[in-house]
Amino acid sequence: MASLRDIRRRIKSVKNTRQITKAMELVAASKMKKAQQAALAGRAYAGLMAEMLAAVAGRVEESQHPFLARREVKVRGIILVTSDKGLCGPLNANLFKLVTEVKGPAKYAVIGRKGAQFIARTKRTLLADFTVTDRVGFTEVRTVAEFMVKQYLEGVVDTVELIYPHFRNTLVQTPTNLPLLPLESLAAVVADLHSDSGQTAKADEREILFEPDAETVLESLLPLYVNREIYQHVLDAKASEHSSRMVAMKTAKDNATKLIGDLTLEYNKARQAGITQEILEIAAASFSAN
Repeated sequence: MASLRDIRRRIKSVKNTRQITKAMELVAASKMKKAQQAALAGRAYAGLMAEMLAAVAGRVEESQHPFLARREVKVRGIILVTSDKGLCGPLNANLFKLVTEVKGPAKYAVIGRKGAQFIARTKRTLLADFTVTDRVGFTEVRTVAEFMVKQYLEGVVDTVELIYPHFRNTLVQTPTNLPLLPLESLAAVVADLHSDSGQTAKADEREILFEPDAETVLESLLPLYVNREIYQHVLDAKASEHSSRMVAMKTAKDNATKLIGDLTLEYNKARQAGITQEILEIAAASFSAN
């Protein structure tokens, strides 16, 4: 049985751990709330983007744009979004499982140090790695998006996909592999944007004059759409990260509280046993003296 000093030391150590995990839980909860608000704020932009693309959709030849052109897939291009730090439960492990299920040759651009370490450790092809702050600035994400689009247009990769944790609620974050390029069709893009913004897709029957022309407008809108999709899902990933970390830290705090109770009970039992033993020794010595 451990000595009273050892038990006291363990209780003190676990109390310190509980204090740390409680603080981390509160920080993660605060960051999660901000990340959720940022993700929800993008829905209005999605609705406006859908209206603009719907206006162009019926007035251009879709096959002329490289984002809409189908080609043979020889090398897949994947953006992997992970956290920079650990202590966020099974979030990263679930994403890595999706990566291991990728079939065929693939090249990766990674957001987050954990993902970069995994790709390097498993000897997969890493095109580039990026870091994004908790504020998730659009310029930070745009750098990643433009890099992968350039690889796609130059033929280095034949698809652009996004592996990220989809935020459903505080307790559920689903690892998701989302195809981005090539796009199915403008109609599918418009429908997807309308679903993101909570609106109903409607055909645009207005007579519109495009300057300089509809094809040029489309050339500008589709890269904006890809940038917006990646940015929105990185915001989603940040909300998932902070949610998962908050839940993990809360679980650790609760386990520490339970362990402190068990150790306190063990300490009291050991202390009571020591007192009983001393009383017995005193009584035995008194009996021997008589």
